[in-house]
Amino acid sequence: MVNTVIHTDKFILFAALLLIAGVITTKFSKRLGVPALVLFIIVGMIAGSDGLGFIYFDNAHFAQLIGIFALVIILFEGGMQTKSSAVKKVAVPAFSLATLGVLLTTAVVALAAKIILGVDWLEAFLFGSIVGSTDASAVFTVLKDKNIQERLETTLEVESGANDPMAVFLTISFIQLIVADQPNFLFMIGSFIWQMIIGLIIGITFGKMASATINRINLDSSGLYPVFALAFALLTYSVTALIGASGLLAVYVAAMVIGNKELTYRQSIIKFNEGFAWMMQILMFVILGLLVFPSQLFTFNIILKGMLISFILIVVARPVAVFLTTIGMKFHLKEKIFLSWAGLKGAVPIVLAIFPMLSGIENSQLFFNVVFFVVLTSALIQGSTISLFAEKLRLTGPVKITPHHSLELISIGKANAEIVECQVSEKMAIVGESLTNINFPKDVLINAIIRGNDLITPTGETKIMTGDILYILVSRQSKHELKQIINKQKTGSLITEV
Repeated sequence: MVNTVIHTDKFILFAALLLIAGVITTKFSKRLGVPALVLFIIVGMIAGSDGLGFIYFDNAHFAQLIGIFALVIILFEGGMQTKSSAVKKVAVPAFSLATLGVLLTTAVVALAAKIILGVDWLEAFLFGSIVGSTDASAVFTVLKDKNIQERLETTLEVESGANDPMAVFLTISFIQLIVADQPNFLFMIGSFIWQMIIGLIIGITFGKMASATINRINLDSSGLYPVFALAFALLTYSVTALIGASGLLAVYVAAMVIGNKELTYRQSIIKFNEGFAWMMQILMFVILGLLVFPSQLFTFNIILKGMLISFILIVVARPVAVFLTTIGMKFHLKEKIFLSWAGLKGAVPIVLAIFPMLSGIENSQLFFNVVFFVVLTSALIQGSTISLFAEKLRLTGPVKITPHHSLELISIGKANAEIVECQVSEKMAIVGESLTNINFPKDVLINAIIRGNDLITPTGETKIMTGDILYILVSRQSKHELKQIINKQKTGSLITEV
């Protein structure tokens, strides 16, 4: 009994230390210009049996479970912050990249794997399927707070959120072809159509249902709303996956639906999901780092093969996919070059590389090691140079303003009111107007204004300036009217949303 308690206490201690190390590495990642996911993986490798020997971990089943759970959370957080108006503009190229782009990437990499790894054709296509998709966790992490042009950034985010189903489908299909005596190709095509269509339908349905339920239910604590929203994400994935459709696609679509609705305690839900997504990223990449053995990974054979495949993937396969699938979609040469370079690999290929290990495929360990090396190469080379590429190609947009302040919003319990946060842009009609000249509803109160690093207590004569962040107390009945006033442009039209 005592030994069990001590073992549990040690586990909790190591979990705390790993999370602290993961959080600290995010600070160093910005200074070093290296994506945080690389440092998370390194933390896991150092803590593992081939490093300091703190933890011996080789449980592929558990790593797969954590990986999929983390991807659900990450996709939900990313989808929540994706604007539907932006998605409509890039839907065709993004979904073209997410489907045909993955197929083309898989085919080119399969040819390389056949030659470099010396495997048969089915195994070569299995390897190509594993590394064929752009990874959502890597893209969301690397592009966050970067001033990339909105069209390009949204294209990459939607592609990475929507292409996981294609990669999962191809990986599972080629595993079935390898292990099955008489594979059914027609069944595989029907399965893909089922996964995509049903995943899309369930995502939209559950997203609408979650939004309506969150807005109508009256919970005793505001802290329960983020948990309630997260429960819908897990429910969406599990229900969809259990009927054989794409759970990851359903979660991403549901999150976009929820994120673009008027939502009670919206900021609380978003902030909670953002923090939880970071925690799951840390946990996922640290565990994936624990799963790999550096003594097996950093051998001349793996390094040489990994570098060759990485080169072909980055310089040949991804550009071929981008240039062919975006024909006639009004992307100019520089934009296509950037989209080619930004095809980041991350957690999804590593998680998918576990599937052949669990299925007993002959070269599964070789695949896992090479995939791991390819992901590290992609994250280090591509992930650390995305901003530089965008600047050199002159594809940067307005600098994103990240407030360096914190305003704790106090729950108003069951009162029929909430606090809205609004960042003022130069196009808004309220810029330059004093508060007394703005026709706010009677039950609206401007609580505070953040201007630069200063907190301003508003009066009737206070003028709204570009870049101000307003914290507004409003009844839920007047929230829609308030947003119409805030979102009105100087020309008289409405912008999408603050």
